[in-house]
Amino acid sequence: MTVATGTLLLSSIFGLAFPFVVAQLLDSVNHAGSAGSLNRRALILTCIFLAQAAFTFVHSYMLATIGEHIVYDLRIRLYDKLQSLSLDFFANRRLGELVSRLTNDVTQMRNVLTSQFASFLSQTISLLGAMGIVLYINPRLTFFILAIVPAMIAAAVILGSRIENGSKRVQDELAGSVVVAEEALQGIRVVKGFGREEFEAGRFAAAAQGALQSSVRQAVYNSLFGSLIMFLCFASIGAIMWYAGREALAGRLSLAMITGFLMYSVIIATSLSGLAGWYGQMRAAMGGIQRVFQILDLKPSVRDSAGAVRMPAVQGRIRFEHVSFCYLPGQPVLRGIDLEIQAGETLALVGPSGAGKSTLLNLIPRFYDPTSGTVRMDAMDLRSVTQSSLRAQLAIVPQETILFGGTIRENIVYGRLDATDSEVVAAAKQAHAHEFIMALPGKYLTPIGGHGVRLSGGQRQRIAVARAILRNARILLLDEATNSLDSESEKLVQDALSDLMRGRTTVVIAHRLSTVRSADRIAVMDSGAIAELGSHQELMRLDGIYRRFHAMQFRHDSR
Repeated sequence: MTVATGTLLLSSIFGLAFPFVVAQLLDSVNHAGSAGSLNRRALILTCIFLAQAAFTFVHSYMLATIGEHIVYDLRIRLYDKLQSLSLDFFANRRLGELVSRLTNDVTQMRNVLTSQFASFLSQTISLLGAMGIVLYINPRLTFFILAIVPAMIAAAVILGSRIENGSKRVQDELAGSVVVAEEALQGIRVVKGFGREEFEAGRFAAAAQGALQSSVRQAVYNSLFGSLIMFLCFASIGAIMWYAGREALAGRLSLAMITGFLMYSVIIATSLSGLAGWYGQMRAAMGGIQRVFQILDLKPSVRDSAGAVRMPAVQGRIRFEHVSFCYLPGQPVLRGIDLEIQAGETLALVGPSGAGKSTLLNLIPRFYDPTSGTVRMDAMDLRSVTQSSLRAQLAIVPQETILFGGTIRENIVYGRLDATDSEVVAAAKQAHAHEFIMALPGKYLTPIGGHGVRLSGGQRQRIAVARAILRNARILLLDEATNSLDSESEKLVQDALSDLMRGRTTVVIAHRLSTVRSADRIAVMDSGAIAELGSHQELMRLDGIYRRFHAMQFRHDSR
């Protein structure tokens, strides 16, 4: 940055010397009797051009490189911040909006840190230097230049806020259009299945139309600002030419002096115009910059306490003590849960939709913290340990299988990044996935496409199980892992899960009661509380909610 600033300073100084040498050159034409003086000054002028070009290259390259590295660092910081934020942040925002902040908004920062910074520094140096020189040459003529400064400041103040607000609207509208596109492309199967291509094209066009209208309004303010500044600058030059002509007619100024003064006046006018333009661009960029720092300034709702310790290897006993939870104030989802899960026990959570099963499960990895009460693992309060060490004890198989773009092997080793090929194969065999993997063209190195679209639902779920097996965690969390599969795929996945659950503390959510009969205990949840708790046989004898659910599913399955 020091080198870039120094070369920019030298480049601007050489630029300021140019009008002075031109004036001297013209003066030598008027008074010199030979071409020697003219040749010397022409050579000096050429050297000035070469030096200015060299220094301009250095500072332009340096500033561009610095700016790109700063933007890179900023983008990494922003992404790291997104990764650190809690699930409640993502529940209230759409993916396309966040992607827009990582791309469009950070690009605004790049412009500010490179071309706009160089422009500001260069124009400031040129303005101050030229102002000092013209004051020395003719203080009276300087008045015509200074007269436009208040008008330029007034224009900047009046239009600057409109430019900034307009830029923020443009960024918001662009983010909205990215959201629409991202949702439609992510759900392209549904779009095509329902024949909604034209509808989605219309939705995107409407979102893009909003961005267009905001951009047009922004262009009006930018154009008005630029035109006004240009008029003021050229008006001041016109006034200088009029006054300088009168001074020349009176014999108080020479033609060479007028030429040099006019050239410095052009530098001043250009610098003022450039600074005004820089101000307008800065106000426009502030909209995107604010959107970036809105995220960087956020604090995760779930974070490690100041004295958090690393959780040692656990046996797997989990206890909920008077646990209540609300997503929104005054709307409890869990109410006074008291529950203990023994190490190595399999506990099933069943109940109607909205009963709080997934919420209770999400408290174990600390995706959320209880509104009141305590969750313990081996007697340790989860809020007293680091999140990373806690989640190292867990393996999760969600209902909606999340696979990443890449190969099958890369998705399996996501469970443990240092796993060997033999360990990956062993996990796939245990998950009943090895056979179909070996039938694929690239075997374990087969690309699976975005979200695993090239695989069936059962295949994706078995890869997720293999990932959890490779994790080899003491505690296993299953969130309706077989609910959306056909009977054949469900049996294969269920067999894989049975092997995985052996000897581990397992909490499983299931709507199909046939999949949880073998659980050590079943907790029946209703309206955020545990209504019944016991084994399958014990709950059937109670003749309560579980037995009614079982009877309803049995009648449905028998049809």
